[in-house]
Amino acid sequence: MKLLGIGSRINHSEYGKGVVTNVTTQHYWVTFIENGLETIDLDSDFEVIEAADGDVDTVSFFDVESSLVNILKKWSDTSEVVPIADKYKGGKLILKPGDESLKSYELPIDTFFHKITMVRDRLRVMEQRINSSDLDEQGKIDLQQYITRIYGSLTSFNVLFKSKSHNFVGQRSK
Repeated sequence: MKLLGIGSRINHSEYGKGVVTNVTTQHYWVTFIENGLETIDLDSDFEVIEAADGDVDTVSFFDVESSLVNILKKWSDTSEVVPIADKYKGGKLILKPGDESLKSYELPIDTFFHKITMVRDRLRVMEQRINSSDLDEQGKIDLQQYITRIYGSLTSFNVLFKSKSHNFVGQRSK
């Protein structure tokens, strides 16, 4: 039996998809997308999605972590933690109807912000899936431009992001 190297991707019947992050004489340490870190026996029943070769002792923890982050970004809808602007932490979003006889609706702004970042992350996943699809190039370009216009419609929410690097960006005017 040939050992899998660090960075190998597997699918385990109980734990789901994961990445080998360490190898010992008896176990693989695997970080699973849904279940976190688990140790499994070398001869466990699992499917190898992509085997990585190499000497396990020559890989640094930083390399493993970087590989894992890239793999998780590529193969899941796991989203990064995006901080809300400090001035809005703990705040409320209040929707006040024009009709004074109706009650206002209040929502914690953190909840609203979380939903906005989920929309952004799902648009990014859709972009990745479009780019890796078997659509013809013009079809990909058309869908990409449509998504860019959607981002443009969402730029009003950029005020909520702590870092400009997380902002929605639409089409730039020329």
